[in-house]
Amino acid sequence: MIGFMIRKTLYDLWDNMFKIVVLNIGFLIVTSIPVFLPVLAGQFFNSIAMEMILSAFGILVCSVYLAAAAYSIKSISDHSTFSFMDFLRNFKIVWPAGLVMGLFIFLLYSVFTIIIPFYLGIESLVGLLLAAVVFWATIFALLSFQFYFTVYARLGSNIFKSFRKCMIISLDNSGFAFFLFLHNIVVLIISVVFVFLFPGPAGILLYLDQGLRLRILKYDWLKENPEANRRKIPWDALLIEERDKVGVRSFRNFIFPWKD
Repeated sequence: MIGFMIRKTLYDLWDNMFKIVVLNIGFLIVTSIPVFLPVLAGQFFNSIAMEMILSAFGILVCSVYLAAAAYSIKSISDHSTFSFMDFLRNFKIVWPAGLVMGLFIFLLYSVFTIIIPFYLGIESLVGLLLAAVVFWATIFALLSFQFYFTVYARLGSNIFKSFRKCMIISLDNSGFAFFLFLHNIVVLIISVVFVFLFPGPAGILLYLDQGLRLRILKYDWLKENPEANRRKIPWDALLIEERDKVGVRSFRNFIFPWKD
């Protein structure tokens, strides 16, 4: 299943390269808000509180943008496409979910920069234990809520149910969630070479959506076969239709499709 997911994502990235690049350019633009706005404000206001507020605002903007991107990108996973007018309309649908996740991301940022250093600064066994508990809880949150934007886009518009579904998916597919997390880190490193234009954040969202979409096939099958062994999912049977739609491309067809 993972091999097919990687192949389908690669094909979809290649076939929709222009839109992926443009989405990434938009993300780089909005990312400049939390990076440069506090620095600019620091030239006029010597206030840590002001810098924190501006950083939080920038994170919220970035989060709303990612939510709209995820909502748009799911059409690529579904063998379709989207227009940039669709992308703009999606802002009206997802901005509340984006704001909530933005607040959550800012909370995680505060945990790493303030709370964990505070506990470590206690210099005692209690402080070390508290720091360890908070650290691993944060890691679990990162593993679980990496699915948030795609879960919200694909499984409904209830924000709190989306958080709960993220945790359920992560706990039920812990190895898969860990693999996706490591994969996304590798993709970010590769994206540095292309200045985050490709595959970039949009490519990561596409990969997460592909993974969630295939997991839904698993849960649909388990719903129809409640007595089945959850550890033995017949992926070959479940993916017959998907594999027919995706097909297999030669290297020549992949690079020069017009020559075949």
